[in-house]
Amino acid sequence: MTTIRELLSFRLHVVANLLSRGAEMRYRREFGVSLWEWRSVALLGGAAGPLSLNELALAADIDKSQMSRVVSGLAGRGFVLRRADAEDARAVRLTLTPAGRKLYAGLMRAASERNEAFLAALAPREREDLDAALGKLAARAKGLIQRERALAPKPRRR
Repeated sequence: MTTIRELLSFRLHVVANLLSRGAEMRYRREFGVSLWEWRSVALLGGAAGPLSLNELALAADIDKSQMSRVVSGLAGRGFVLRRADAEDARAVRLTLTPAGRKLYAGLMRAASERNEAFLAALAPREREDLDAALGKLAARAKGLIQRERALAPKPRRR
């Protein structure tokens, strides 16, 4: 019988947590930001234009209320600017301030250094194989999610 430690999903989870924990330690030490703040700044900095809170939360794969708290903290520290959406007065568009852009540049430099340090553990062919394997696993995971949605019981209407 397979144990949890042998499951691919568990092994990937452990590695992802190790990567995230190390990243958070470095980003807190060097830049004073949490992992969610780093991800938010990175997503805003890499976006083609302003993002809504919903778009940012979806891109970061976190709950909208949690993203709202992250953005509030970043805005309070002068890294994120919130502006009313021209098309929907209830919505807010988010961009980085000049200080946020400077933070973004530093964070991406540090992230690139970390990325290269991890990839240095792999031979060029292993890097290619890992990239291909991750793509296949992501596609399969999305397919299994769609299957589960199709098999899920439909909510009853009253």
